[in-house]
Amino acid sequence: MGLKGFVEGGIASIVAGASTHPLDLIKVRMQLQGESHLPNPSLQLYRPALAVNSAAVGNVSISQPRVGPISIGVRIIQSEGVAALFSGVSATMLRQTLYSTTRMGLYEIIKNKWTDKETGNLPLTSKILAGLIAGGVGAAVGNPADVAMVRMQADGRLPIDQRHNYKSVIDALSQMTKQEGVGSLWRGSALTVNRAMIVTASQLATYDQVKETILEKGVMGDGIGTHITASFAAGFVAAVASNPIDVIKTRVMNMKVAPGAEPTYSGALDCALKTVRAEGPMALYKGFIPTISRQGPFTVVLFVTLEQVRKLFKDF
Repeated sequence: MGLKGFVEGGIASIVAGASTHPLDLIKVRMQLQGESHLPNPSLQLYRPALAVNSAAVGNVSISQPRVGPISIGVRIIQSEGVAALFSGVSATMLRQTLYSTTRMGLYEIIKNKWTDKETGNLPLTSKILAGLIAGGVGAAVGNPADVAMVRMQADGRLPIDQRHNYKSVIDALSQMTKQEGVGSLWRGSALTVNRAMIVTASQLATYDQVKETILEKGVMGDGIGTHITASFAAGFVAAVASNPIDVIKTRVMNMKVAPGAEPTYSGALDCALKTVRAEGPMALYKGFIPTISRQGPFTVVLFVTLEQVRKLFKDF
């Protein structure tokens, strides 16, 4: 039973991750907008959100145009081609194989172990705790693939002569190891673990709780309508809870440190403070529209696929 949970969760996660990858790429590009250390500021496509300090050259203030997810998607296609929307998809699939397979399978094991055998009930707090544990373990396993995914998704925004042009997730991991050391594969791991704990706890616990409530109240039967409704609720809660730490995680992971050079951020807290000071507190919700746009479809595809896979594997 334990192994089956990992297989079911892994299949559903890979399908969901691959099908919603373009939305995730746009989210990453938006989260990186506004970083002051970019080699070419003209590449910035997104204005600072309620910035504390406005950038200025001489007496002339630099105002950045307001650009949303659709515009960024169009610009990516125009400048890099349609295929660029799937930059890093191999890393996404590896990440889902490592991270999501682990978290989904482990969550089911813990949930089944803690569920009252007589009533079949599990309190919401226990579901959240199971999600926190499963998410943390899954993130620790999948961090290298997560870093590679961010690097591959962000590579196209750099000047052509500074791009790494990663051919695959293996090539990205290899280049990072050679140029920045093995430690670079675990850059931002603390943030990854924290985010994964929040996402898994909010996403899986919300899905289970909403689904159970719908079935108990008799609003709908155990069909695709219930699964989609519970999925959207889970996706929204997960997006709201995780977006700030996701922005910080993306920026720390995308940070490249040359030998002997001072890193842009000394850690997660430093990144958060610098981001808020330079771009305002709402900068922590940069990319929220594509995040919720991606979390919604991703969560729906994830759980609808999971329910169907469970039916297929029911007799195994």
